[in-house]
Amino acid sequence: MIKFAGFGRTLAVTLIVSASLAGAATAQDVTDEQIKTARSAIDAIGATNGFDNILPGLAVRIKSTLVQASPNHESEINATVDEQALALAPRRADLEREAASIYAKTFTQDELKAIADFYTSPVGKKLLSDGPIATREVMKAAEIWAVGVDRDLRAESAKKLNPILGSVPATDGAATEGGEAQQPQQ
Repeated sequence: MIKFAGFGRTLAVTLIVSASLAGAATAQDVTDEQIKTARSAIDAIGATNGFDNILPGLAVRIKSTLVQASPNHESEINATVDEQALALAPRRADLEREAASIYAKTFTQDELKAIADFYTSPVGKKLLSDGPIATREVMKAAEIWAVGVDRDLRAESAKKLNPILGSVPATDGAATEGGEAQQPQQ
């Protein structure tokens, strides 16, 4: 436990130093106007929405670990960790600023404005809400297509190669020249 605590302190100091150095560099690299435009693009696409669960998730994990070690103090542990998590909640803004800085460095101001304009439009909102469903369905279609192409490629290749090579063994249940599927040996 002592080694872990020492590691945690070292990690915390490293992160703090890195963040302050990055913050100093960030302040010099982008303007307030770029940050503002980047924020509107980030808000439009919901780029940081998934980060909302980080702090609550960490709190649950910490509570679980502490309660497991000291089950008789569950209520005190839960209250303390919740209190500390709420005290750290304002630091979420630091992540938002960092994300805006990254977007401001990655895209021009005009590009950020175009991103925000598109994703706040009805079609942009529809893409955000229905795009993952369409992507999932496309992936399913691609899997089905690949299975069919694999089957046909194996069968047609075997048909053409049989006269040259003799009997070409079918693999993965592909059809042989006689039309029967050959099962892999076990």
